[in-house]
Amino acid sequence: MQALAARLARLDVLVSFAEVAARYDYCRPTVGADGIDVTAGRHPVVERTQDAFVPNDTHLGSGPVDAAARADGDATQDPFFAVVTGPNMSGKSTYMRQVALVCLLAQAGSFVPAQSADLPILDRIFTRVGASDDIAGGRSTFMIEMTELATILDAATANSLVLLDEVGRGTSTADGLAIARAVTEFLHDEVGAYTLFATHHHDLTDAADDLDGVTNRHFETSRESGEVVFDHELAPGPAAASYGVEVASMAGVPESVVDRARVLLSDDEPTADTPADPATNGHGPTDGATEPTASVSETTSLEAALRAADVATMTPLEALNTLATLKDELE
Repeated sequence: MQALAARLARLDVLVSFAEVAARYDYCRPTVGADGIDVTAGRHPVVERTQDAFVPNDTHLGSGPVDAAARADGDATQDPFFAVVTGPNMSGKSTYMRQVALVCLLAQAGSFVPAQSADLPILDRIFTRVGASDDIAGGRSTFMIEMTELATILDAATANSLVLLDEVGRGTSTADGLAIARAVTEFLHDEVGAYTLFATHHHDLTDAADDLDGVTNRHFETSRESGEVVFDHELAPGPAAASYGVEVASMAGVPESVVDRARVLLSDDEPTADTPADPATNGHGPTDGATEPTASVSETTSLEAALRAADVATMTPLEALNTLATLKDELE
């Protein structure tokens, strides 16, 4: 009975693979190639929920070329690490997931949603996607992100597929960019894994100038009648802008907030001729009134307290208590 059940289960899987492949125009992949080469790949789930799905290609070579071969000029480096930029909602996360699913389906014995696919044999697929926290365990979103990242960097090999979605967003911009760049260099130099790194840190695209195996890709956007239109098409090079304010408007953020964000974005930084007044917080004078400011000693004390606070490991209750203490010092 158990042997019969096992065979029927295997048959059920194979019939399901065949039915889906025939119904949705999947192709037979070549497994064992030296690199990921997918033409017109699609997400097998998302394409079923939309009237029209835009397919995209994926071309990632193998890991780093041997240093001696590169020095002799006997080998050229095919990019195996893609930095993917573009606005929110443009398709970055969907694209990365579809690449993983195409590789997974192929190694499971299924045809894949693409026009053609030449794929390597992967040992593991690692993902650092989404955001979550562990309030009961006292771990912040950023702490969980770093823990998962540590696991990836420790266990990934040149035969792994690594998907990183906005790593470093849970801390300051400078710290986040530094972490993202260091991770990029480590995966490129030490690991050599096939990697897709979606990010809003546009400075990270500079890595393609310094690292042979890194390339830039972005999702196209266009403007029609003043509105941002997402084309969902992957193209070479970095994105020109993030369009975060436009996405906020599309999400239903009050127009007054969106307009103020546009003003602040256009102002960007104060000029040398008209330095910004910190007391007005960028809003200009308020009928001649001057906001009270903290003394130098208070500022130094607060700065020291903030620097000493380990935000990444605080529980929510500890964070609230710390904030209350700092507020009392200002009063």
